[in-house]
Amino acid sequence: MGVVSCGTTMLDQGVFNNIGAVTWDTTAKTGNFTGVSGNGYFVNTTSGSITVTLPSSPSAGNIVGIKDYANTAGTNKIVVGRNGSNIQGTAANFDLVTSGGSVLLVYVDGTQGWKVTSASEAADLQSTQYVVATGGTITTSGDYRIHTFTGPGTFCVSNAGAPGGSAKVDYVVVAGGGAGGSGQGGAGGGGAGGHRVSYPSPAGTIPVSVQGYPITVGSGGSGVTAPSPVGGSGSNSVFSTITSAGGGGGAKQPNGNGASGGSGGGGSIDGGCGGAGNTPPVSPSQGNPGGNGPGNGTSIKAGGGGGASAAGQNGTPGPAAGGAGSANSITGSSVTRAGGGGGSVSCQPAGGAGGAGGGGAGGGGGSPGSAGTANTGGGSGGGSPSPGSSPSANGGSGVVIITYKFRN
Repeated sequence: MGVVSCGTTMLDQGVFNNIGAVTWDTTAKTGNFTGVSGNGYFVNTTSGSITVTLPSSPSAGNIVGIKDYANTAGTNKIVVGRNGSNIQGTAANFDLVTSGGSVLLVYVDGTQGWKVTSASEAADLQSTQYVVATGGTITTSGDYRIHTFTGPGTFCVSNAGAPGGSAKVDYVVVAGGGAGGSGQGGAGGGGAGGHRVSYPSPAGTIPVSVQGYPITVGSGGSGVTAPSPVGGSGSNSVFSTITSAGGGGGAKQPNGNGASGGSGGGGSIDGGCGGAGNTPPVSPSQGNPGGNGPGNGTSIKAGGGGGASAAGQNGTPGPAAGGAGSANSITGSSVTRAGGGGGSVSCQPAGGAGGAGGGGAGGGGGSPGSAGTANTGGGSGGGSPSPGSSPSANGGSGVVIITYKFRN
């Protein structure tokens, strides 16, 4: 049997040949309970799912056995509660969903925690028809497992699943947001990082195989100090074949144009143009353009950075807000990401509002503007320091989220 180099839930069936036996309690359990080391339990889920909580503060060599009493775990699962210890090296509960399945769990150490052994592999007990993977912060929502990467890592697939369960995954991939410009007068807001999503879809979008998929999470663009003509652009985020482009930086006067990117940066106060969004182009679009500066010499307000669902506002008649981001419920609750940064103004106390989804507000009256929110891909607000000596704020870093069905 092959072993995946980046980690796997598959087991060498010879590893546990010398473990001790358990004493089986032959009175079937029909409700939630906490197991005791050295005992085995028959669990009857005829009336509903049951949680078997493992012993607290276990010692190496502790062992607990579990057997599906009525062959109903395929309908009403048996949840093995970790009680503070890892199971298979992961801080997550273990679900036995195979009708008639049985499992022995042996506590090894604080790193791997409880290891699973039986006549079948651990992945088989959770059903080989579903994707099995590690990497990132793992949570669940209903019948879906979610892997969230807020920094670089590896999405490591140890079981590729099957069409009858799950063989494809869905994603939200958001790049780093751009930084707003900085200069005496008004500077454009930073554009949001590219926002590419496939969730929700009925059966997943990207097929996976048994391998490690490197994950890149883009950093936010770096703030700048005048006379830099434009704020730093954000960095790309990558999962498999999906690349989201970093947001474009916002421009400073005179006549500065915002940078292009996933969403474009805002133009400067004196006629600068907003940077193009969805650059490079993908379908569906990953972002929108930044707003323009007015260029009329009277309305000293720079353009807002573009967002995932809307362009940045132009710098007239009022302070220009960043474009709104886009909401998605891949984690089980709705979260808005990839908002553009607001444009700055030179003659008012506050610049344009940041776009919903982590965009920073633009500065006014000498302030540098606000940073984009971390792990949203939000652009930072344009800065309006006088005489232009303070740096603009950084754009927000991106995020990569992957989900797949792991049970019925």
